[in-house]
Amino acid sequence: MLTIHATQKLYKKLTLDDQGCLAAENIPATAHTQHANNNPLSGWHANIIRLQGCQCVLLVHDATRFPLFIKGLLKADLASFDWHFADALMNTLLKLGAHQHQLDTAAALLGPCQFDSDCNRSVQGTMNQMKGDIEHMLCYDDIKLAAVSNDRTAAWLADRPCTVKGIKGSIWPHKAMLALLSQAIQPSEEPALADNVVQLAGYRDAKKP
Repeated sequence: MLTIHATQKLYKKLTLDDQGCLAAENIPATAHTQHANNNPLSGWHANIIRLQGCQCVLLVHDATRFPLFIKGLLKADLASFDWHFADALMNTLLKLGAHQHQLDTAAALLGPCQFDSDCNRSVQGTMNQMKGDIEHMLCYDDIKLAAVSNDRTAAWLADRPCTVKGIKGSIWPHKAMLALLSQAIQPSEEPALADNVVQLAGYRDAKKP
């Protein structure tokens, strides 16, 4: 289970069950308790932004400030947000040169997304700064959004320092996320994974719904 703190703008567009999970995903009831509190990959903020008339979603990982960027999401795409999240994460990690252990760990930690609307101002500040950086890039370099890739944009945003309230110095999202995945328990060291957890090999073979 991955907790995502959505802005009201995004939250209102999602069709959720009483547990905060996407109703269209048909998630087994047992999945709601899996990786809920001890998953280091859990804890994201997300917002819908409009760029050149296109609806996009920007996410930032609370602990590492690692970003994900997903462009061109229509209402129907939001129903399969779990897939889009996993796709954005794995491709961004690949773009940043994550090694096999880090990729396997990320894939093992993936699970259903659980949404709420409880947001932290510090993380929202980072997310707003990244939104401004994307807008500046598109305008200053006169780039069409259609020519921008999700993973390349997220990797670009991740390779810069971020200040975090209460923490001395800066966090480099790229380095922080890879360090988190390196330090997490390897999939082979964990108990048998539930059926809903995505394995890297399975993810690579999966097709967009």
